[in-house]
Amino acid sequence: MSLPSNPKSLQSMTGFARSEGTSGRNRFAWELRSVNGKGLDMRLRLPSGVDRLEQDVRKRISEQFSRGNLQVALSLSTDDAKVEAVLNRDALAAVMALRAELGDLVDSAPLRLDTLLGIRGLVEIREAEDDEQAVTARDAAILNCLGDALFKLEEMREHEGSALRDILTRHVDRIAELTTLVEKDPSRSPEEIAKKLSTQLAALMAEAPTLDRDRLYGEAALLATRADLREEIDRLKAHVVAARELLQTGGPAGRRLDFLAQEFNRESNTICSKSNAAAVTAAGLELKVVIDQFREQVQNLE
Repeated sequence: MSLPSNPKSLQSMTGFARSEGTSGRNRFAWELRSVNGKGLDMRLRLPSGVDRLEQDVRKRISEQFSRGNLQVALSLSTDDAKVEAVLNRDALAAVMALRAELGDLVDSAPLRLDTLLGIRGLVEIREAEDDEQAVTARDAAILNCLGDALFKLEEMREHEGSALRDILTRHVDRIAELTTLVEKDPSRSPEEIAKKLSTQLAALMAEAPTLDRDRLYGEAALLATRADLREEIDRLKAHVVAARELLQTGGPAGRRLDFLAQEFNRESNTICSKSNAAAVTAAGLELKVVIDQFREQVQNLE
């Protein structure tokens, strides 16, 4: 399988980004924080009045990232606040109806503005709201600003991912070296295995001469077959090739690399359990250490 000439970037799931913008009299800022996660989990904090953007925000994030726990916060403020007086026409109509009902019992002079303003609930002074066109422009600017923040977050995650690629590549290289060390250990040669079995059988026959020699040799051959590490070595080599391809290809490879880490560990456990030589056992134990380090770093990848 040929590897791509321009591999995609690996991404860490750790990162931070901030982006600010303005629209009309509105100022806003996005803050994005990302940490490790089994899937893609988004926790949004949007101010009142822009919560209708939540669906668009979630869609844009899911289009750009596949894993990670993301905390997404938007802050929004308004400069040059404008106020407006809003007349409660129902309340005014009720006041005028009461004045007409009372007739000559009250002063017939026209009602003064200060009198009307003094009537509770008749006039409300509140912050002026933007018209529909201004709100639409503001929402579009907020989403564009989110796109900028997502790009910055992706850049940071890719930078971390590049460092992780180097670390993981070194781990895979060491796994390959230890696999070769096990494969070439003298204890695995047919001559060495035969010599060791012959010595053990001779000792057994000396202690118990009545034992069936043919049966003993048959059992010894069976044990030798079960102790052979060829399959484990071949699988380790295949996993090394697969891991290198994933690291070179890039993209969201974290789950697949984690699976390979489990397979690496399975083979190293079997090597340690089958080993009949101190050097092979030592290599198997170091394999387990390196694989554990490999898997720990893989947990940070998207």
